Amino acid sequence: MKTLEDKVALITGAGSGIGKSTALLFAEHGAKIIVTDINEEHGTSVVKEIESNGGEAIFIKADTSKPKDSEMTVQKSIEKFGKLDIAVNNAGIGGPAEPIGNYPIDDWDKVISINLSGVFYGMRYQLPEMEKAGKGSIINVASILGQVGFANSCAYVAAKHGVVGLTKNAGIEYGKTGVRVNAVGPAFIETPLVKDSLSEEAYNSLAEMHPMGRLGRPHEVAELFLWLASDKASFATGAYYPLDGGYLAK
Repeated sequence: MKTLEDKVALITGAGSGIGKSTALLFAEHGAKIIVTDINEEHGTSVVKEIESNGGEAIFIKADTSKPKDSEMTVQKSIEKFGKLDIAVNNAGIGGPAEPIGNYPIDDWDKVISINLSGVFYGMRYQLPEMEKAGKGSIINVASILGQVGFANSCAYVAAKHGVVGLTKNAGIEYGKTGVRVNAVGPAFIETPLVKDSLSEEAYNSLAEMHPMGRLGRPHEVAELFLWLASDKASFATGAYYPLDGGYLAK
């Protein structure tokens, strides 16, 4: 029997990077996948890839910064598959690189609305369905910057710290319901966005910040998600799991 056989998993921001790797891995392990993303082309491409490998998936275009979209994705998941076992609240953006005194207000609002409020909106509608079923696993994607600061990234750092706190609260509130809620803190991951936006020098400098001397890879993060989503993690809730190549050990 596959690890996620007959499970239904909703993954936000699943059109690329960590979200895409997670969707593909979960499908490989037997889950039915709800792919959500604001980019329809990317999202439908992931669904086609899952289907071509014999899996089952649907795409829902959704903006996690809008509460109604989070409500809609859960409703459609229930309508299509009859339940929701797993949710990975992964969608996020980086924001501009500016010190706090110069940080654009509009960008602050955008980063917080997607990276923090988006996680709350997701859980706001995911948790009642899982509580009703008496089981479920929610994985919130934080960051190493949910534990430490990083110059010129105030909105991102604040949002990811908030995600860790929100996760701890959910773990406490829902601990006796059968629903588990955890956060994962990846270090810098080699996604298309990172590779395309950095010069070779900047990329190498970023890699050297990690004691392992490299960036993480999306599939490495997805493997931790797989464990947290599975029954093997039955006693894990309210926790923060860094996956950082030693970054936080410094």
